[in-house]
Amino acid sequence: MNWFSQYALFLAETATVVIAILSILVFVVSQRRKLSIVAGRLSVKDISQEYEQVKDDILMSSMDELEAKQYTKDLKKQKKNEKKQAKLAVKQKKKQDKNCNQTDCNNIIDDSNPQTKVTITHGTKPKLFVLSFNGSMDAHEVEELRQEITAVLAIIKPEDQVVIKLESPGGVVHGYGLAASQLLRFRARNIPFTVVVDKVAASGGYMMACTASKIVAAPFAIVGSIGVVAQIPNFNRLLKKHDVDIELQTAGEYKRTLTMFGENTDEGRQKFKQELEETHLLFKDFVKEYRPNVDIEQVATGEHWFAAQAKDKGLVDEISTSDDFILSHLDTHKIISVSFQRKQKLSEKISKNVVKSVERLLFRQGNGL
Repeated sequence: MNWFSQYALFLAETATVVIAILSILVFVVSQRRKLSIVAGRLSVKDISQEYEQVKDDILMSSMDELEAKQYTKDLKKQKKNEKKQAKLAVKQKKKQDKNCNQTDCNNIIDDSNPQTKVTITHGTKPKLFVLSFNGSMDAHEVEELRQEITAVLAIIKPEDQVVIKLESPGGVVHGYGLAASQLLRFRARNIPFTVVVDKVAASGGYMMACTASKIVAAPFAIVGSIGVVAQIPNFNRLLKKHDVDIELQTAGEYKRTLTMFGENTDEGRQKFKQELEETHLLFKDFVKEYRPNVDIEQVATGEHWFAAQAKDKGLVDEISTSDDFILSHLDTHKIISVSFQRKQKLSEKISKNVVKSVERLLFRQGNGL
């Protein structure tokens, strides 16, 4: 009997270990599947309170003790009243949804108190959605922008607004063409949006910016550079010097115009130049379509300007920083930050940081003060 008890205990312990191992394996597999399905994380954050706190701190720092106390008292009273109005709005909205069609009830008058009639439109302030795009040479950030725009389009209402904080010195044509096309999704839905540039929106960056209903830029932000550039090193003479032959076979007369290792021809150079001119023409037509007030031949020289100068040329509509622009909407709008953070491998993070460091170095050498 003692032997049987020990054997039963052994079986129970073994079964416990096996079940524990299987549970761990199931957990690991499920997590891996989850990671493989979820490409990133969408973050939606109400940043109105952050701006309001900064505003209140600045105001109170300029007051004496009595003024600060009175301001704090008035602020508490105001917030209490806002909560009361919000509760009333929710109550009225429920009543609205229950008793009438949505199309007929955009506005409801609270007649419960004849002396204080309150007009309620869904009970909340309109929203200002804030998106950010900090573009690199290949504009791979367009994937995050696509996710953010899709999220905003899913919930935006006619009274809401959108602002994109844009920073980019430009890059590859197809990458920034796609990025600009993503912003045009707002236009396709007749949603006005503003692009704000604090530092630089040049070349492909300006291609994106010009799609906006309004372009706002800080005084020393760089804009313009409406041109196309390409450079290809050629090692043919070096290879010939060391008796190295390069064989390049193509099907199609212009499958390859210029090459890094083969011997380039005048015909190839001419064709490559023609392709650049065609791309430049498409760029100019694109800007002209969305900024019809600019003299495109005057601004499409490849030059860039500071925003204070660019405003006179019609490339920019207003001079302001992104912070001031957002603050100007604080009293009338609820400020919502929308960002999509894609999961990146360690190798991607390292390569991204290296590329950005090189870009900053090159840009600093070419545009230093």
